[in-house]
Amino acid sequence: MTTLPQSDRAIELLLSTPTPGVIEAVAHLPGDFMILGVGGKMGTTTAVMLRRALDAAGRKEASVTGVSRFSRAEARTDLEALGVRTLSCDLADAAQVAALPRTPNVLFLAGQKFGTASAPELTWIQNTVVPALVAEHFRASRLVVFSTGCVYPFVPTNGPGANEREPVAFLGEYASSCVGRERVFTHFSKLHGTPQLMFRLNYAVELRYGVLVDLALKVLRGETVDVTMGWLNCIWQGDACARAIQCLAHTASPPRLLNVTGPEKLSIRALAEEFGRQLQRTPIISGQEAPTAWIADASESLQLFGPPLMTVPRMLELVTAYVKADGRLLGKPTHFETRSGQF
Repeated sequence: MTTLPQSDRAIELLLSTPTPGVIEAVAHLPGDFMILGVGGKMGTTTAVMLRRALDAAGRKEASVTGVSRFSRAEARTDLEALGVRTLSCDLADAAQVAALPRTPNVLFLAGQKFGTASAPELTWIQNTVVPALVAEHFRASRLVVFSTGCVYPFVPTNGPGANEREPVAFLGEYASSCVGRERVFTHFSKLHGTPQLMFRLNYAVELRYGVLVDLALKVLRGETVDVTMGWLNCIWQGDACARAIQCLAHTASPPRLLNVTGPEKLSIRALAEEFGRQLQRTPIISGQEAPTAWIADASESLQLFGPPLMTVPRMLELVTAYVKADGRLLGKPTHFETRSGQF
C-alpha cells in the first residue's frame, strides 16, 4: 500500500506523477508550456506534472511557466522549488496580459465558481472578459480551456449521462458564465484559427478537496447527507491533469469538446454507506434521489486515453485514511448536492 502523504508537498508529488501517456505526449509537442491560473486547485498539479514529464522525456530545455496573481507567496516559492517558472499577472488586466510571453502550449485554468451567488458580476468578468483577453493574446498558441460539466442540463440518471453533443443549458449564474467562457474562446478560435479544446471536467478529487472528501467528512462528523442529486461522476486529480496535458495534442478549430471524468456513475447514497463502513459510522441520509442529475458520458475521452489509473475503491480508501488522520483540507466544499446552480 502506498504510504499516505501528509504534507502539501508530498500530496502534490503524488498527484503530479506523470503517466506514460503524458510523457509520450510532451515528447512530441514542440515548444514551451504555460499554465494560466496556476494558483488554483489544479494548477500546481498540472504545472509540476508537466515539468516532471518533460524531464522524463529528455526535454529539460522546454520551460513550464505558471501564471497567477499569487495571493499566497508560498505558492510561488513552492512552484519555483519544483522547477516551474512563475509570472505574476492579473489576467483581468489587459496591459498585464499583453506583457505575457506568447507560448506555443497553453492550459487555461483560470476562472471563478465559489462566491458567484454573492458577486455574480465578478464571476462574469473572470469567466468571460478574461477569456477574451487571453484568447486574443494567445491566438497563435495551442489552447486547452478548462470548462465544466455544469454547462449541461440535468439528464436522466438511468442513462449514460450527457455526451458532447448534448445542447448546453444555463442553470444559474455560474453555469451560464461557463457557457459564456466557451463561447468567447470559440469566437476567437474561429476568428484566428486557434486550435483549442474545451475540457469539460466533472469533479476532480484529491485528498484535501473534492466530492469524496465532502461526503467522507459528513459521514465522519455525523452530518446529514442529502441524496437528492442522486448520482455523480468523479476522477482523481492526477488523472484529470494528465488528460488535460495530453489534450494539447487533440486541439482543433473550431474547438473540440471533450467530457473528462471517470467511467463510473456513482450513487451518492452508496458512497455514503461505503464511507460509513470504512469510518465505522452510520451515515445520516436525507431526501430521495431525483430522476435527473449532473452526470456526464466520458466515453470519448476514455477511448482517447484509456481508463484512469486511480480506481474508485482506491480513492475511497485514501480519502478515508486521510480524513481519519485529520489531514489538512483546502476548506472549499464543492456543494455537489446543489441543484439550483447557485454557488
